[in-house]
Amino acid sequence: MTMRRSRWWGWGDEGKSYHIPDPERFWEFVRSRLGPTDASPRVESLERCELRPSRLPASILAAFGSVAGNSAVLTSNTERAAFSLGKSYRDLVRIRAGEVPHPTDAIVQPQTGDQVGALLDLAAREGVSVIPFGGGSSVVGGVEPESDGHVLTIDMAGLSDVAKIDPASATAVLGAGIAGPDLERQLNAAGFTLGHFPQSFEFSTLGGWLATRSSGQNSTLYGRIENRVESLRLAYPGGLLATPEVPAAAAGSDLVQVVCGSEGSLGIITEARMRLARLPAERDYRGYAFESFGEGVAAARELMQRGFHPAMVRVSDEAETESTLAMRPPPTGIASVVESAGRWYMARRGIRLESAAIMILGFEGEKVSVDHQWSEAKRVLSGYSAFSLGGGAGRAWQASRFEAPYLRDLLLDHGILVDTLETATTWGNYETLHAAVRDALSTALGERSVVMAHLSHSYSDGGSIYFTFLAPQERGREVEQWERAKVAATDAIIQHGGALSHHHGIGSDHLPWMESYIGSEGMQVLASLKTALDPAGVMNPGKLLPRSQGASRG
Repeated sequence: MTMRRSRWWGWGDEGKSYHIPDPERFWEFVRSRLGPTDASPRVESLERCELRPSRLPASILAAFGSVAGNSAVLTSNTERAAFSLGKSYRDLVRIRAGEVPHPTDAIVQPQTGDQVGALLDLAAREGVSVIPFGGGSSVVGGVEPESDGHVLTIDMAGLSDVAKIDPASATAVLGAGIAGPDLERQLNAAGFTLGHFPQSFEFSTLGGWLATRSSGQNSTLYGRIENRVESLRLAYPGGLLATPEVPAAAAGSDLVQVVCGSEGSLGIITEARMRLARLPAERDYRGYAFESFGEGVAAARELMQRGFHPAMVRVSDEAETESTLAMRPPPTGIASVVESAGRWYMARRGIRLESAAIMILGFEGEKVSVDHQWSEAKRVLSGYSAFSLGGGAGRAWQASRFEAPYLRDLLLDHGILVDTLETATTWGNYETLHAAVRDALSTALGERSVVMAHLSHSYSDGGSIYFTFLAPQERGREVEQWERAKVAATDAIIQHGGALSHHHGIGSDHLPWMESYIGSEGMQVLASLKTALDPAGVMNPGKLLPRSQGASRG
C-alpha cells in the first residue's frame, strides 16, 4: 500500500479544496468580523525552498542503506523539506514562504520492525537524532528537527500490514505505519472497525495515534486510542519492548500505557495488537438547538452521567454555530418553508438559530439498541431547551467531518490566521475555562477576530473544549502573532485548571508549560524513563521533555 501524503503547502489531496456553497454570503460574513484581508501568496513548489545541505557523512548514509536498502535512503531537498515540518499553522506559514529552518538530514523508509531496530542502534552509535514520521499530521511541532546535530527521519509507511485479525478475540495485529483509511477498509471487510476517527483520519497512522494518545471523533463510544490497544512492540536503541498479549493483568505498572503518549521520545512503536468493535448495523445522528452553550453542555453532562454511550456528543458554542451557519447555502423551495416554520417555533421558545448552541448527538450499534437509546435520550433532552433539528443536521456533519482542514488552507490563502487548540476539564470547571481561554484569545488577537469552541469529547466527570480562532494576519509577523495568541491561551489553560493537551500531544509547542503542568517530580519521572530506554538521547529530542532533562548525546 502507498501512503497518501498531504500536499506540502496545506492539507489533503492535491486539487481538492473546501467547497463553500454560497461564497458571497460566506466572505461577507468573514469581512463583517475580520474586516478586509489581503491575499497571502505562497512559493510555487518545494524546489523553491532553500535548505541547508545534509550534514550526514556519506559513510553513515551508506550504513543506513545497508540496513534498509540504498533506495530507501532519501536525501533530496524536496524530500527533506516535506519530512521536516508537520501541519500546524506555524509550519504552514513557514513552508508556504519557502522556509524550512531545521531540515532533517535524511529520510529512511524501512519495511520491517527489525530494520527499524537496526536503524536505531546505528543512529545511537553515531550520535544521530531520530524522528519517527507517520502521516506528518502533527500540529504541535512533533516532527520538526532541533536546530543542532545530525538528524534522521524514519518514515514508517512501509510497516502498514494487517498481520492478523482474530475474530474470536475481536483483535487485530497492525503495523504502526498503516493509515486510517487502509486500516478501516481491511477491518470492515472482516466485519470490524477500530472506531477511531480523528479529524486527521485520512492522513494519519496508527503509530502516530498511539504515540500522541489520540482521541477520535467517536471516542465517547469506542474509547480513546489508548483504550483500544492491548499490546505493542516498541523498538528502542539497543532493544525491543514487546508487551504480553493479554486483555488485562496485574503485573506492575502498565507498560503499554507508559509507551502511549511518549511521542517518539522513548523509541518507535512498530506494531500493536488492537481491540476491535463489530461494525455497527445502525448509525443515527441528529441535531438539537439549545438557547445557550451552557444548556447544551449541561445536557451532555447528564447524558454521560446517566450512563448513555453515544458515538458522539458535540456541542458548538454560539460563535461556532453562527460561523457554521454562514457557510451553508440558504434553503430554497419546501426546505425554506420548513425552516421558516421551525424558526418561528424556536423563537416562541426563546431560541434564535444563529445565536443558539447546536448539539450533534449520535448513537451506533444494533438497531434495537440505537432506537432504545434515542428514546431514553429524548427524555433527558426534554428537560432542557433542546429543539430538534432532525437527522439532516447529523447527516450534514457526518458528510463533512474530515473537511475542516481544507477550509484552513482557503483562509490562509486569503491572509487569515486560523488555528485550533484543545483542552479538557471537569464539568464543574467547564464554563469557567471556556470563558477564560476565549477571553485570552480575544484579547491577544484584538477586536478583528473570531474565537469559537465546541465540546467534542465527553466523560462522566468532564469534557474537552476545542477552540478555533481567526484574525487577519499581521503581514511579516505571522509567526509572532500566532505565538502571542498561543501563549495567552495556554497560560489561561494552566491557570484555570485545564489539560495542557487533550489529544494533540505536547511536541515542542507545548513543552514550555510541561513542568508547570505535571510538576518537577513528574518531569523527573519522564526523564528517568528516557534515560532507561534512550541513554544516548537520540530519540526525538526536544519533544515532550527538554534535552536538559533527558539523556544527552555522548
